[in-house]
Amino acid sequence: MKILAGAWAMVASLALIPMGTTPMGYAQMADGQMASPPAKASVQLNGKNISILYSSPSMRGRKIFGSLVPYDAIWRTGANAATTLKTATDLRIGTATVPAGTYTLFTLPSQNTWKLIVNKQTGQWGLTYDPSKDLARIDMNKATLPAPQEKMSIGFENTHGASTQLHVRWDTTDVWVPVVAQ
Repeated sequence: MKILAGAWAMVASLALIPMGTTPMGYAQMADGQMASPPAKASVQLNGKNISILYSSPSMRGRKIFGSLVPYDAIWRTGANAATTLKTATDLRIGTATVPAGTYTLFTLPSQNTWKLIVNKQTGQWGLTYDPSKDLARIDMNKATLPAPQEKMSIGFENTHGASTQLHVRWDTTDVWVPVVAQ
């Protein structure tokens, strides 16, 4: 009996060890690539670093907005762990003031308008959202891409000195907001 109990304990402990080098909770596709690999967007404004860490999902033949990402519901703006904004300087994002620090970014997509949500809760899995921790909800500009973009991306564009634009693109959607170092 002791041998059988020991064998079960060994099997149970082996089940807790992640296979390969993929962190637990991150799915792999059949070809060994991560379904939603980690990605980073970064920029320097007035010599200060700003970065966004996120996971980049792919369309893979799915309808994205209004289906996989429902309209009028909070979206983690990526996949897997929550999307993280780290800024070494105070920012003005759209009309909101965001002090230097670490935040979680969510979005609230709808068919015609989007809001960027800067949330003070950090370190959570992507689906954990506490609206009482919102620092700001910011209106985003929206455009239609000329062709579908397979992988979701977050990036900084049109950077000049203290200002840039933060873009989120996926499928045929491009939403963006101006960002200025204070």
